[in-house]
Amino acid sequence: MKNSAVLLLLAMSLISSHAARPTKEFPLWSEGAPAAKGEQAHDIPTLIPLWPEADKATGAAMIICPGGGYGALMMDYEGTHFARWLNEHGVAGFVLKYRLGRHGYRHPVMLNDAQRAIRHLRAHAKEWELNPNKIGILGTSAGGHLAATATVHFDAGDAASKDNINRVSSRPDLAILCYPVITMGEFTHKGSRRNLLGDTPSKELLDMLSCEKQVTRETPPTFIFHTVADKAVPVENALLFASALRRHKAPFDLHIYQEGPHGVGLGSRDYNPAKRHPWTKDCTFWLKLQGFVK
Repeated sequence: MKNSAVLLLLAMSLISSHAARPTKEFPLWSEGAPAAKGEQAHDIPTLIPLWPEADKATGAAMIICPGGGYGALMMDYEGTHFARWLNEHGVAGFVLKYRLGRHGYRHPVMLNDAQRAIRHLRAHAKEWELNPNKIGILGTSAGGHLAATATVHFDAGDAASKDNINRVSSRPDLAILCYPVITMGEFTHKGSRRNLLGDTPSKELLDMLSCEKQVTRETPPTFIFHTVADKAVPVENALLFASALRRHKAPFDLHIYQEGPHGVGLGSRDYNPAKRHPWTKDCTFWLKLQGFVK
């Protein structure tokens, strides 16, 4: 009887602990997002949580920024599919619905959304059974630019803030950049630049949002993959960022594949494990080295 009571208490404790975790889409700001232009769904940045099975969980979490040129969001095959893939390896996935240029938003709104997402997970790490030192960010295409921007523009938090979420660091512990937009210069994706910065951005703004120009030694470890055949976002974007990381002695893994169109995703749009692109295995190996995957 005594052992049964202990097991029951343990089970109730686990249920109670997991009950604190969000299981549905939730807003990043409970009282409305700063600079919101309205109260419609596209004005409310959110996170969609997908949790791994308890016996697989490593305590690591990844914020996922879908692509779409800062004008749309590929929420399925570049969002929830990535979260499900990470779940297979014990990593919690949080798909970020950030605000977009086609709804009138411009920088720094998108970066603020990504930073808030990182802070949110870190601030709730204990109650959600996450490791506050294993909060990463992943992005594809323009979402890759947002993820890269978060790796080069971050802060330690405001210790004096009344908002406990704002008190913690916005620095991701690692980044995964998939066929990312990186530069606002010669090799940029013009649609992404226009949606992010408008039609007439200043040189200072172009430089600030050219991530290859903002790398420091403090830029977190980064995994990058791209294809030479990408006709939408030139492979030079990945090469420029990797070169900057190398110059500043920031750790990275770079994988360039000869073939493959823009928007490769995991390898297929129907979440078919049999069609996984080789980058997913390379990335899993790298995540093990970072301690995110067992």
